[in-house]
Amino acid sequence: MTRMLVRTIEQRLRTSKKSVLLLGARQVGKSTLTRALRPDRIVNLADQASYLGYAKDPGRLRRELAALERPSLVVLDEIQRIPVLLNTIQAEMDEGSRHRFILTGSSARKLKRGGANLLPGRIVLEHLDPLSFWELGDAFDLNRALQVGTLPGIYLDREAGTDVLDSYTTVYLREEVQAESIIRDVGTYARFLDIAALGSGDWINYSKLASDTEIAKETIRRFFQILEDTLLAFRIPPFESRHPSRRVSQRDRILFFDVGVRNALLGLHRHPPAATDKGKLFEQWLILQCLYFIRAHHLPWRVYGYRTDGGAEVDLVLDTGKILIAIECKLGRTVAASQLGGLRSFAGVTKRPVRSYVVFQGERPQRFDDNILAVPFMSFLEDILPNLLD
Repeated sequence: MTRMLVRTIEQRLRTSKKSVLLLGARQVGKSTLTRALRPDRIVNLADQASYLGYAKDPGRLRRELAALERPSLVVLDEIQRIPVLLNTIQAEMDEGSRHRFILTGSSARKLKRGGANLLPGRIVLEHLDPLSFWELGDAFDLNRALQVGTLPGIYLDREAGTDVLDSYTTVYLREEVQAESIIRDVGTYARFLDIAALGSGDWINYSKLASDTEIAKETIRRFFQILEDTLLAFRIPPFESRHPSRRVSQRDRILFFDVGVRNALLGLHRHPPAATDKGKLFEQWLILQCLYFIRAHHLPWRVYGYRTDGGAEVDLVLDTGKILIAIECKLGRTVAASQLGGLRSFAGVTKRPVRSYVVFQGERPQRFDDNILAVPFMSFLEDILPNLLD
């Protein structure tokens, strides 16, 4: 049995008078959230009968809107299935429509490919991600999050959640994304998904991947772009340093939008993660919390990874515009000075103010030389990250 949790963006959706395009992967809770707003009219394009009806007669939407006798909140679910309906919405807004629209979509790629301009300047863009640490509140369980992820219908359903996750990866990732991407070679795409899941969060070496998988380099690039466009992955670009003596890697990192989906692709979601995998999952989960936080609060922050050719690394760099936040994730309960090389290296490649953190599972903060602070992960998420909003 699942239960409703308050989403960070919900109050903003309730109080805004603007129309909204709400993007998010399948199962993140878009439909549940929009229905909680009590819309006057719902057009559910995920329903095959509704989809076929509007696909055959797109003008039907305009007639239905004209028949509404009072200003209404109108929800169109999975708008990317019929992008031409955005033309109707734009025409309504150009003419000073009395109605407010919330459009949901799970594929920016389909919208762009369908010729949609996403109504620039007329509609607010929002993202909905899996449940975050802050949204889960008392329901937060790190071990469960690292095993099955935090898609609402999966995380909150302890009886059938893993079965739903099986269905998600087989039906949606392998079939719907494949069909949407016009991928004819099923074997190549399936092999890519496994490799992408195994390497989630790693620095991408396209040449090595092409060699190891016997998939053309450009095909791998295209597949990764498809995962981004269908909102299933985040790309983290490298931090660009102008320091003359430090050669900084220019490789991107790409990680799946939810660690449970990553685990399910590899068949690892039915049991607690192995000790050898848990550190990597914790790192990805923490990075995802930062990405969810940035999007939920509409922050103009930029995110980067940092790695030198000599092997010094920082898991995540947040550029708030005022300062740089360098974050190193450690699964353990202790931190040694010998583990701080990446943070020290990063502090030396920029003249901008840097705050450096090791986020770990210890109980109390520790201050190291070079002003590096090791802080328990819950303190980082509850106190340090929110205080950056001030």
